[in-house]
Amino acid sequence: MSSIRRYLSFVKPYKWKIVLTILIGIIKFGIPLLIPLFVRYIIDNIIDTNLLTEYEQTRQLVIVLALAFFIFAVLRPPIEYFRQYLAQWVGNKVLFDIREQLFTHIQMLSLGYYARSKTGEIISRVIHDVEQTKNFIMTGLMNIWLDMSTILIAVAIMLTMDIRLTLIAVALFPVYAVSVKLFYGRLRNLTRKRSQALAEVQGHLHERVQGIPVTRSFALEEYEQAQFEERNKHFLDRALDHTEWNARTFAVMNTVTDLGPLLVIGFAAYFVITSNLSIGTMVAFVSYMDRVYSPLRRLISSSTTLVQSIASMDRVYEFIDEKYDIQDKQGAKWLDHIQGKVEFDAVSFHYSDDQTTILKDIQLNITPGETVAFVGTSGGGKSTLISLIPRFYDVTAGAVKIDDIDIRDVQARSIRDKIGMVLQDNLLFSETIEMNIRMGNPNATEQQVIQAAKAANAHHFITDLSNGYQTLVGERGVKLSGGQKQRIAIARVFLKNPPILILDEATSALDLESEHLIQEALEKLAANRTTFIVAHRLSTITHADRIVVIDHGGILEQGTHEQLIAQQGHYYNLYHVQNLSV
Repeated sequence: MSSIRRYLSFVKPYKWKIVLTILIGIIKFGIPLLIPLFVRYIIDNIIDTNLLTEYEQTRQLVIVLALAFFIFAVLRPPIEYFRQYLAQWVGNKVLFDIREQLFTHIQMLSLGYYARSKTGEIISRVIHDVEQTKNFIMTGLMNIWLDMSTILIAVAIMLTMDIRLTLIAVALFPVYAVSVKLFYGRLRNLTRKRSQALAEVQGHLHERVQGIPVTRSFALEEYEQAQFEERNKHFLDRALDHTEWNARTFAVMNTVTDLGPLLVIGFAAYFVITSNLSIGTMVAFVSYMDRVYSPLRRLISSSTTLVQSIASMDRVYEFIDEKYDIQDKQGAKWLDHIQGKVEFDAVSFHYSDDQTTILKDIQLNITPGETVAFVGTSGGGKSTLISLIPRFYDVTAGAVKIDDIDIRDVQARSIRDKIGMVLQDNLLFSETIEMNIRMGNPNATEQQVIQAAKAANAHHFITDLSNGYQTLVGERGVKLSGGQKQRIAIARVFLKNPPILILDEATSALDLESEHLIQEALEKLAANRTTFIVAHRLSTITHADRIVVIDHGGILEQGTHEQLIAQQGHYYNLYHVQNLSV
């Protein structure tokens, strides 16, 4: 029940609106309870009487019906409107607040979490499961109370008409309560399993939709069909398990709620025959049985809905409880201005879920404005090392310092605010080119955006597009070439204008023309900034102030291009392997 208590913290700010909604709802549900009383009065006091003339009977019938029409046609509609509006308003506001917190949570989770999680499953929790929790508000906090109030009011009215029949009417209530307890515990567990299976289907589908080019290029359609069928079948099995138990639950519950009215009809008819129970009272009583057992049937359905919403609630809080690998210290300060000095002080690192050491005792001092290139074989630890600077991961031992300040002593966002990154595969959002460049500085003017594009050698190709800077790039920038995407990514770093620059394979896998344009833009970008470059093609880093050769998590050698060539060591061998002349 901890999920419910935590969920109620989102509901608490709207508690008085919920109370008002329930009060209005009690009036709304209470009004139909007048109909059996109207019917009883019409039968016993107007139709089945010899004391009134036909004119008087007609006159009283018109008065009663006029009163009934006034109540149902004039008073009830605005009551119904405000109940529905307030209920939906509260439900949607709570979901808005939850999704706001979840999005904040998503942005704070570590890259390690996303490396081991499927995007589709995350989306399923934020969209589908959160939407399901709305039923807890609509059903658990509102409709259940309204249905229970309707039952209590109806029973109270029935007691004033005939105590014997009322006791018979409620005789099966304990059986109903025991049935609920027996059936709904397992139903919650089955609902949770079904939701997890659905999230797995959604996660697999999201991943495969993104990988359609791979499926097509390797002719894997039949294989992928089988893979999807396996997960879809797993969801079907869980859904059928849930359906089977749900059907069994409804069969038992509806049997209980059907027997109650039958008992009342039988005993009421017997009392009319053998005692002084009036026909009007019998008809009214039978009508009230519908008013009692219809809410009771809704409570059965509500219980199922409530179980589903609580299962979704559990999944939402399971996601919220994911720990942050990177957390600011208590009282961590904002890093305002930096010169760009970076130090790796005896840095070692391994991933939390893998004890294999990735970096071992790295010692480096980089002066402000220096360009340092990291080279070496794949898997040596180059990209891992530079990912420690913006605190995508924290060191296992040692420290990374900026301007002699341990980066763990300041807010992570303040560090990332001072760093610009251009990666091998830069993500572009499926919006306009202008918007994607503005990611570097959302408050930039249009002229600043254009200047950044010009500096990145991107302005020319942008203006050649049909809609210029307002061209939509498609999901992940699919409408642009690799070189164009890279130049957009460089433009947004120009717009950000950070003191530290990280280039991770920024020119790999590009054609020669694009590489030339991008290399030219990167050299302009790196001017007067502390720059870190990871590159496999050594021709792109010969200009660096220092080249550091990393292999198996350690530094093998470092120096300028000329110095390392002269040493004829590891760098010299790498250089010649790439068929480059000295």
